[in-house]
Amino acid sequence: MTNVLEYSWKVYLTHLPLILLFSISFIIAFLIPIFASFPTYNDIGAIFLRLSSIFLNLTPFTTAVITFSILLSLLFLSFAIVAINVIVKHSRTHTSITSEVRDGLERYTAKVFITLLIYTVIVVSFDILSYILGITTLLPAIVSLLIIPFFFYAPAAIVIDDKGIARSMRQSLKYFFTRFSYIVLWFILAIVLLSVFDTLFITIGGTTLSSYLILVFNSLFIMPFLVVLQSQAYMGRFGLLKR
Repeated sequence: MTNVLEYSWKVYLTHLPLILLFSISFIIAFLIPIFASFPTYNDIGAIFLRLSSIFLNLTPFTTAVITFSILLSLLFLSFAIVAINVIVKHSRTHTSITSEVRDGLERYTAKVFITLLIYTVIVVSFDILSYILGITTLLPAIVSLLIIPFFFYAPAAIVIDDKGIARSMRQSLKYFFTRFSYIVLWFILAIVLLSVFDTLFITIGGTTLSSYLILVFNSLFIMPFLVVLQSQAYMGRFGLLKR
């Protein structure tokens, strides 16, 4: 586990300029819902959906705007995740980033986009269903937790192993429980980093301004590092790469 953190930090620092460049897509992905009349709010560097607002003054036009915003946001999110995974793959296998980007970036991005779209459709569908039926809001959260193992390592499996969507989800499920300690490490580190920097930005800039500052900071620094860590943890399954 220590090796994974060391490798992640080393790769992150070594390729920081390139990672920052690709991380601009994270900022765009998170800002699109905000500037598209999307019923959202941002907190701790993330975007959350105001479900009750969806049904207020909902028209075919606003429905189209919301749908298009989700798709565009997921596309930029997919591109950033794939690009960072390509960097990690290069750093551990010594392949050429240039050839990898040229040959696989578009294909990988399409696969990851569909994977994230499937996850989004499942979660949002249960959100809407629970709202319509008046079921406890805990149901969507429970569903999200139940399906996370299928999606957590799926982008890494797509890029690193060049797997299809279904096979990447099966691989993610398998590796999720095989090395569960990596999952615990990832979530603890994510919670600590987001909480610490969110508190810092609130202290510096106040509640309203800090929500946007932490969103940009999270997109440029925290989330890219977490993607690197996630990818490195997945590559830990290869014996030759543990040394």
